[in-house]
Amino acid sequence: MDIYATILLYAIPGFMVLMTIEILYGHFTNKQTYSFMDTISSLSSGMTNILKDSLGLVLIIISYPYILEILSVIELESSFLLYFIAFVCIDFASYWNHRLNHSVNIFWNRHVIHHSSEEFNMACALRQSISAWIGFGALFLIPAAILGVPPKVISVLAPLHLFAQFWYHTRHIGKLGFLEYIIVTPSQHRVHHAINPIYIDKNLSAIFCIWDRIFGTFQEELENEPPVYGVLKPVKTWNPIFINFQHAFHLIQDAYYTKSIKDKFRLWFMPTGWRPKDVIDKFPRPITTDLENRVKYNYNYPTHLKIVALFQFISINFLVFFFLYNFSTLSSEIQLFFGLIIFVSIFGFTSFLDLFSWAPKFELIRSIISALFFLYFGNQFFLENYFISTVIILTYFTISSLISIFYWNRFNEKEKSNFQLNKI
Repeated sequence: MDIYATILLYAIPGFMVLMTIEILYGHFTNKQTYSFMDTISSLSSGMTNILKDSLGLVLIIISYPYILEILSVIELESSFLLYFIAFVCIDFASYWNHRLNHSVNIFWNRHVIHHSSEEFNMACALRQSISAWIGFGALFLIPAAILGVPPKVISVLAPLHLFAQFWYHTRHIGKLGFLEYIIVTPSQHRVHHAINPIYIDKNLSAIFCIWDRIFGTFQEELENEPPVYGVLKPVKTWNPIFINFQHAFHLIQDAYYTKSIKDKFRLWFMPTGWRPKDVIDKFPRPITTDLENRVKYNYNYPTHLKIVALFQFISINFLVFFFLYNFSTLSSEIQLFFGLIIFVSIFGFTSFLDLFSWAPKFELIRSIISALFFLYFGNQFFLENYFISTVIILTYFTISSLISIFYWNRFNEKEKSNFQLNKI
């Protein structure tokens, strides 16, 4: 985990540079694909995923070393060929894991966050899950195990495989000629993120598009069918924690209220979106059918709320970088507490952006408790410049508290009605 945290310190600035280039290109060509709050939500989701991975919050049901020990037939020598074969095996496993997430109700909860943005840009590539708590992906690495690919090689290539999927989340790159038959391109991935009926559950490959072509899930982007992005059941929130567990909550709700004992058990493993008939009318959930007149979830926020959002986002990013930079020097208990504070901070400020009436109160409590945490444990990680570091941290939580007090009773229904939703 220490190595992973270090890798992220270098990868994150690279992602930020690419997103900045995309934003500037969109601005100067009058083809902007970013909206302010959606971008804040996407990047906040990325922060939660970083924390979850850094803290190792996953229960491994079956590990790759275990499968390797049982199934290994040959042992490839360390060479370029070994790394190429390993990369192809990882990509093959990614395809089937991805396809499972799109095909089964319970597994869709692990992936819905990535599709939840109603925009399509590099920022939405960072919408990664924190709800994938059960690790069973090694099952799809059986071909690698048979070939005797060492676990260390898998560990090195897996993050690179994930990071290599970042660049094609863009609307500014058209079709790429012969490369369309070899690798996943922006055009192909736009199809994958679209909710147009012809595009649903297509183009599931990660790097090599050959898997889609072999297994019948390939769909070309059509000129007369522009992609519409998001999910069929809009999440209607900027809060990445809500988005991560919204689908699971709905499944639990359906399982509780359905009168059919059979449906209580089978709904988890039915195709994505399936619901028992007797709860569909009782708990209707709007599904987007009219793509041309869809209304995006995007309030007309006043400037002062955008400033608050930017302040909170930058401040929490500072906490994340501080956490990653000092990760190896912190005890496991402090790592967990520090990570929890950042999780709660992301939950609080994105709920604030959703204009929930309770959000300012939650934010005030969050700020006070977090400040007390840093005062109590500060000497364990402020090894240098203790005074300056403490002042900066406490200044942030003081300002955050004052913001919460200012908006204490402002998020009522009358006030929110002034912020009409933007149409496409």
